[in-house]
Amino acid sequence: MSQRGSIQRRGTTWRAVWRVDTPDGRKQYTKSGFPTRKEAQAFLNETLAAIQGGVFSQPTKITFGEYLTDRWLPARQMSLRPSTYASYRASINLHVIPELGSVKLQQLSPDRLDRFYAGLVAAEMAAKTVRNIHVMIHRALRDAVRKNLLARNVADAADPPKLNRADREEMKTWTPQQLRLFLAGIAEHRLSAAYTLAATTGMRRGEVLGLRWKDINFRGHELQVRQTVLSIEYKLTFGGPKTLRGQRRISLDPETIRVLTTHRAAQRHEKRLLGAGYHDHDLVFAREDGTPVHPDYFSQTFDRTVKRLKLPKIRLHDLRHTHATLGLGAGIHIKVISDRLGHATTAFTMDIYTHAIPTLKDEAANQIADIVFGEDDDQVDGAAPTAADDSDTDDD
Repeated sequence: MSQRGSIQRRGTTWRAVWRVDTPDGRKQYTKSGFPTRKEAQAFLNETLAAIQGGVFSQPTKITFGEYLTDRWLPARQMSLRPSTYASYRASINLHVIPELGSVKLQQLSPDRLDRFYAGLVAAEMAAKTVRNIHVMIHRALRDAVRKNLLARNVADAADPPKLNRADREEMKTWTPQQLRLFLAGIAEHRLSAAYTLAATTGMRRGEVLGLRWKDINFRGHELQVRQTVLSIEYKLTFGGPKTLRGQRRISLDPETIRVLTTHRAAQRHEKRLLGAGYHDHDLVFAREDGTPVHPDYFSQTFDRTVKRLKLPKIRLHDLRHTHATLGLGAGIHIKVISDRLGHATTAFTMDIYTHAIPTLKDEAANQIADIVFGEDDDQVDGAAPTAADDSDTDDD
C-alpha cells in the first residue's frame, strides 16, 4: 500500500490531504481546520506513519450512539452475562445516547467524556454508578480501537469520579449470636433452609436459588455450584456462576445437611399435594408449584424478618460477608474462605476482608510477640545459645 500527502491553505486555516493507493484504487482523504501549517503538517506526518504501520483508522461518519447500539452491543451480547447485557443496554439508552449519541465516534474526546461524567454527578447519580458507565464506555472504545475504527482509546485519558469511602457500599456483619437469633426467627418460613444455607456456605443469592437436588451430595457432605437464578428486567432465567471459580464445590456441615434433609421431605409433600400442577425444575428452593423463587422476594423476606426481630439492619448479601468474617475470625485460612466464596483470587478476598476484622491483625501481633519474647523450650533458664547453635541459624 503506497501513500502520499500535502498541505493546502484554505482561507485562514490549513488542511491536510492524503491519498492512499489500495487494491481497490486510489482514495483521497482530507482533514481541515488547522490554525497553522505546522499543526497540519504534524497531523499529516502522524497519519502517514499510521498508514505505513498498519494502524490507521479510516475516517468514518458513524456516531458514538450508532456504534454502541448497532455494532458494539450486538457483537458483545453472546459474551456477556444476560444481566450485564441488560445493564449495558439500559445505561446506553438512558444516559449515553441522550448526551453523547450524536457525537461522531472519531470526534469523541477525553474532555467530552469528562463533561458527560460531571453532568451525571450533578444529576446526583452515585459515583459508583458513573464509574460503571465509564468502564462500559472504555470497553466499547477499546473494541473500536481493535476493530481499527479509532487510533486510540480516548477513555484512557478521561477522569471519571473517584470513589471515597462514603461511596462504597458499607459492609455490615452480624455476630454469631445475632445470626442464631435470625435463623431461629425465620425457622417456620418454608424457605428457612435457604437462609441457613446462605449463612453456612457464603453462597450468593442467585446461587442459593439456582441450586438443584442433583448438585448436592448428601453422603459426601458437599454441594456443587453450577447454576444461578437471574432476574433480567424482572423476568427470571437460569445462568451459570459469575466466574469459572464460581463453579465450585462447597463442604457442608452436619447441621446444614440435617436442615436440607428436612426441607427435602417438606418439598416432596408439597409436590405430592399439587400433583401434575407441579413444575419440576429439580430446584432445592422453589415456590409451591416448583417454579423459581424471585431473588427480590428472597431479599424482601429477609429484610422484613430482620425488622420484625429488631436485629441490626444488614443486607441479604451481608450474610455472605458474615460467613467470611466469622470464618476468618475462627482462624480458617483465607484460601479456604476464598474458595468457598468463589472469588477469582485469594488476593481479592484478602483485600475485602482484612480491613473488616482488625482483631486478626491484633492477634497476629500478639502471636508474633509470643514467639519473639516467649521462652524457648530448648533453652534452659534463659541461657544463651552455644556457638554451635548460633552457626546453624538461618538469616531468613
